[in-house]
Amino acid sequence: MHKIRLIWMFVLLGISAQLAAGQQLKVGASVRTITPKPLLPVSGGVGNPSPATMQKGDLFVRAMVLIKGSLSIAIVSIDNLGWPAALGDRSRKLISRILPENILIGATHTHSAPDAYGFPDDKGNVSADLSYIEFCVKQIAEAVNEAIENAQPAALRIAVGEAKGKIAYNYYADALYDPRCGVIQAIGLQGADQQKVIATLVNYAVHPEVIGAGRGILSPDLCGPLYARIEEKVGGIAVFMNGAQGGMVTADNRKDGGGEENDYLECTRIGNLLADEALRIIDQAPLQSDPGLFIGARRVDFPIDSPLMQYILSKSPLKYNLPKPGMISSQVNLLNIGTAQILSIPGEALPNIGFYLKRKMKSPHAFLLGLTNDAFGYMLTKVDFNSFKRYDYVSRTSLGENTAEIYMAEVLKMIADAPMPDQLPK
Repeated sequence: MHKIRLIWMFVLLGISAQLAAGQQLKVGASVRTITPKPLLPVSGGVGNPSPATMQKGDLFVRAMVLIKGSLSIAIVSIDNLGWPAALGDRSRKLISRILPENILIGATHTHSAPDAYGFPDDKGNVSADLSYIEFCVKQIAEAVNEAIENAQPAALRIAVGEAKGKIAYNYYADALYDPRCGVIQAIGLQGADQQKVIATLVNYAVHPEVIGAGRGILSPDLCGPLYARIEEKVGGIAVFMNGAQGGMVTADNRKDGGGEENDYLECTRIGNLLADEALRIIDQAPLQSDPGLFIGARRVDFPIDSPLMQYILSKSPLKYNLPKPGMISSQVNLLNIGTAQILSIPGEALPNIGFYLKRKMKSPHAFLLGLTNDAFGYMLTKVDFNSFKRYDYVSRTSLGENTAEIYMAEVLKMIADAPMPDQLPK
């Protein structure tokens, strides 16, 4: 009866919600390679993409599906700067066995992949390769559909801890970033997958921009080595979901004597280190043999105050969801997976926003999936917006000063009204 009242409360609040308990969890995972052949120009942000003449590593779509009774959830990562909902919704239409609002699609935020926004130049021309984008749309759907087919009875290990070592820092203020790394690992319970790792999801806030967009190299950046290291060490499929990495939490590729390392060897060092730290953090986590599963989703409307963002959204060929002039709509999700509580962020939230939300969430196993379901640029609090010269760029490439305020108000309501995740063992 409590569950019925809870779901009804979410319906009244305009939130789609599903909860499953007491049934065997199944987990599946799948990968698709999306490296363009021939290579395409790469995009590190607003402006014209840079020609790529070299490849370092492959770009991927990676999907993890969780199924419990009639409730199915997909968490998907794609190696790209950002993946707008205008594209994610196309994939959702090709996936029939999971409700569209239960499919979370996030970008790793590599700065050396093809343009998926359809950025217009100053004349309104767009150079994004639309056929490549459509190929990626289909690969996302194929990966999710295959993960559903691969789903096996599974238990989970879940942990959050500080990732130590030279991985990330805040370019604007060294220590103002979140060093915590969240890990969800699915372990098979039956058949050929018994006691084997099915998937390892790593959640950490960092800009994968060691190489960047201006070096003529197409690359997943540090994400590629991270995948390879995890899969080499424990098997299964690795999935990376970024966090609250805005303003400006980047890879710590600083040289001791000044300057930066900008090659794939440095991507490998950082990716390997983050992978090793994620595996260290999850290694002693207790097995959750009957984890609960819950998902809530709601639409949130944001005003488009920035002239730059107005221009991009109006000139892009992607046909963004604009409920009315000057507004854009996005899906926000809240999930409970075992002891983990998870929020999606439709952009690059500054780390103070991330810390605040994690403090308000109902579990110490708090996960924030940045650039997920949408990719609206930077999200600053009202008091940060245009407050410092350092914030000129992140303010200019934000929807506006109220974006984060609106988002936080909505997700705080979702947190308050959501059921408790599973409790940590005492």
